[in-house]
Amino acid sequence: MAGTAAAVEADADRLTELDSPIGDADHGSNLRRGFAAVAAALEKEPPDTPGGVLALASRQLISTVGGASGPLYGMLLRRTGKTFGDAAQVSVAEFAQALRVGADAVAQLGGAAAGDKTMLDALLPGVEALDAARGEEPRVAFAAARDAAESGALATVPLRARKGRASYLGERSVGHQDPGATSSALLLRALAEAAAG
Repeated sequence: MAGTAAAVEADADRLTELDSPIGDADHGSNLRRGFAAVAAALEKEPPDTPGGVLALASRQLISTVGGASGPLYGMLLRRTGKTFGDAAQVSVAEFAQALRVGADAVAQLGGAAAGDKTMLDALLPGVEALDAARGEEPRVAFAAARDAAESGALATVPLRARKGRASYLGERSVGHQDPGATSSALLLRALAEAAAG
């Protein structure tokens, strides 16, 4: 989560630039505020388990991030963390399973699916790659998830948005990279960097 906060801080302006033509031009600033609050809360009172970390992060995001991003990222982290339970450690296979539960919860909350030009277009390929690499060392498995998520975010450029604010633009949403998919790829990049030590 600290790595995600740093990645969002570094890329906040780019996320806002991506959001400007197809959204409300606030994705970067919203996530910057939210993940800064997450990092501060975790530093002040770090939970003992991975699930506890994600539960705390979820609460912070829901309470500090405006628009759809707060509830969607909050749901992703809450459901992923809830699947971890009270485990002190989580294997790659368990992480892949939990992240799939989180992504499915996002899909249900937002009514979206793969190809709708949303955060799921990065999350779902990342989950698939992580699941496929579950027998590998964590650094290898999470690097595969990062690469798949980043490719998924890039693949949103030619898509027409079917959900969210961008869907109101119809054909004019084509040719723009989805900011939610891009920020989801940042999350998986931070996971890969954490797994690599």
